[in-house]
Amino acid sequence: MQYKILIIDDDQLVGRSLKRALGKLGYETEVCEDGSRAMESVKSFYPDIVFLDIYLQKYNGISILEDIKKEFIDLPVIMITGFADVNIAVKAMKLGAHDFLLKPLELEHLKLLIERIITNLELKKEVLKLKSIKSEEIITPEFFGKNRKVQILIRSAQKLAKTDTTILLQGESGTGKEEFAKFIHQNSPRANENLVRINCGSIPRELAESELFGHEKGAFTGASQKTKLGKFELADKGTILLDEIGELSMDLQVKLLRVLQEKKFYRVGGEKEISVDVRVIAATNKNLEEEVTKGNFREDLFYRLNVANINIPPLRERKDDIPLLAYSFVDEFSHKFGTAVNEISPEAIELFQNYYWKGNIRELRNVIERAVLLMDEDEKVLGLNHLGFLNALQSKGQEDNYVLKIPSEGIKIDIVLKDLILKTLELTKGNQLKAARILGLSRSKLRYRMEQLGIEVVKKIS
Repeated sequence: MQYKILIIDDDQLVGRSLKRALGKLGYETEVCEDGSRAMESVKSFYPDIVFLDIYLQKYNGISILEDIKKEFIDLPVIMITGFADVNIAVKAMKLGAHDFLLKPLELEHLKLLIERIITNLELKKEVLKLKSIKSEEIITPEFFGKNRKVQILIRSAQKLAKTDTTILLQGESGTGKEEFAKFIHQNSPRANENLVRINCGSIPRELAESELFGHEKGAFTGASQKTKLGKFELADKGTILLDEIGELSMDLQVKLLRVLQEKKFYRVGGEKEISVDVRVIAATNKNLEEEVTKGNFREDLFYRLNVANINIPPLRERKDDIPLLAYSFVDEFSHKFGTAVNEISPEAIELFQNYYWKGNIRELRNVIERAVLLMDEDEKVLGLNHLGFLNALQSKGQEDNYVLKIPSEGIKIDIVLKDLILKTLELTKGNQLKAARILGLSRSKLRYRMEQLGIEVVKKIS
């Protein structure tokens, strides 16, 4: 797909230079030099990105930005100007501008900025595409992405769903085992019946048998109420998910094995044998083969459960899916909390991809929920400044060894800032985008600081 870029600028030299430069990069470009025709150009050309000058003779670029955002709220608009005015920049960003750039423009930065916007557009399209899948092929956020391992598992789950085979789901906490179970049930012939979940590790041992198989009135102290149906009876004709199956006691493992073999059981205190037709899915974050070797899990039950095995990889083994998962959760919580956030900065994505994620997808989801909840209503980009509660150093595996030495006679802060920026640019060989990432700044903020401190900008186009 060839992306389209509209340049709205009455400076012919700038417009033509940008058109030529962006054309060489493979983009379809059009220039509008007349502010009165700006909206007409947007509607006829239908661009993916707009570069908009703030000063267009008698026309105000800020007013044009407002008009664009009224009709095309998600269209990325980059404001450009030859005059550094912080107040105008702030106003433009509040009105929905994607970024604010000072002339002369740096070609390398433009290239990276456009690539970032396009990546964002493509991720949004992919999220919308996956969310539009028809209900009989329900796919939850845990399935988003193109990771080869996960795609193979999804295809296996789709095939297994059509059978009545017992399935063992294995994977670390938070990898999406319950979502896989839902997916299998929803794509099975039992989809119109109940999916009943029981966490074998969260119920008291003395109540576990009653929870699984029910009890008769008066069967034990506290069972003075009417007969209680267990999870297996509630799941009759449907599916039961035995979550954290590795936590089940040995005596209950024996009774569960009989149910799997004969589809029959007795309620606690009952004398009548009860038959059920239930599809069993078991899930665990333990290595059951190791548990069998240790004597903590029955070997016969393990083989009965392990007819079909789906081993879900941790998030750190599917890093290529992290941006799509993150955008899916941003979309979810932006709607939930009524915020404007619709983008994640490259620095935040990089942090997400390098983070260990001990809690896997569940932890990523919780982190994004917290970040979006704490953002201001008009903020659009989730960045590193919203993720201070994460231990960023964990992702790098490094210690903070930076020491600032201040001379006894004191020093001006501008000198410190200038030296810091110059040394960072030296480290990145002049790459301002990388320098901004290292310093935890947006590219536009770094550029503004450089202008303030008189640091020369290189690789310019006019």
